[in-house]
Amino acid sequence: MNNSTVTFITLAASANPTTQSIGLIDSLQLFVCSFTFLFGMPTHCYVIWLIITGAGSGVALEFFNLNLSVCEIGICIFCFLDTMAIWFPNLKIVSNFIQGLGITGRSLILCLMCVERYLAVVHPVTFLKYKPLRYRVICCTVVWILTLGSCLYTMFILMALNIIAHGWFLTLQFFLFFSIQLFCLVAVLRALKQSGPGERVKEKEEENKMKRKAFHLILITSLNTIFINVPFIIFSLYRVVRQQQSLELRIAVVICYTLGGFVQPVLYLHRIGKLSCRCSS
Repeated sequence: MNNSTVTFITLAASANPTTQSIGLIDSLQLFVCSFTFLFGMPTHCYVIWLIITGAGSGVALEFFNLNLSVCEIGICIFCFLDTMAIWFPNLKIVSNFIQGLGITGRSLILCLMCVERYLAVVHPVTFLKYKPLRYRVICCTVVWILTLGSCLYTMFILMALNIIAHGWFLTLQFFLFFSIQLFCLVAVLRALKQSGPGERVKEKEEENKMKRKAFHLILITSLNTIFINVPFIIFSLYRVVRQQQSLELRIAVVICYTLGGFVQPVLYLHRIGKLSCRCSS
């Protein structure tokens, strides 16, 4: 396929900037992205403030959540810029760069959270060894370096209109990250079904409660990863195969890509008691 004949569009529509009207899909995207920006920014800033002020388990234990919220703020900015690119095409370069936060940064941090829960349940000695903040800082530093590389690569391949490379880039990353999360999920599930010899009933109940919490966290994170990435991958592959866009798929990508960022903040706020829930856990 000749890449020069393909016009790549991420989330923003190919609206003519000289016209004043926008289509239905553009209006839906504008609504979803505006909702994400107006509600996502305050939510993630609130989570960051709570973590820094020690409302939860402290900065050290919530360091991955802190970095995830910073990443999600960048994604909120991406939604705003990508929508504004409908009228101001020059913003497309910036939004293409920031798109790497959602492709790589968000997924990598979610993987770190899953691996952390996996170590806490399956390898508690190793978890305690690497529990200090400095190890989390090292992990997040590596994540941000990889994310910066992803942002640059995404920007260049989108500027080159290489949708095939972009589609494979999304797909390979998804399967890599999801494989890690699936491994953690299965390992914690196996640990949940096993019990150590000579355990007391009370100790066993406490341990199983901790394992169930870890399992539920990894399960929700894995499902959220599918919810965010699969529509994006289907949309990219559809463009490669059909050499055209599907408006229905595009709006599905917008909804999943943006709303998926609210899952972890809601879980965090519920865990520290900032969200009331009548349902017993």
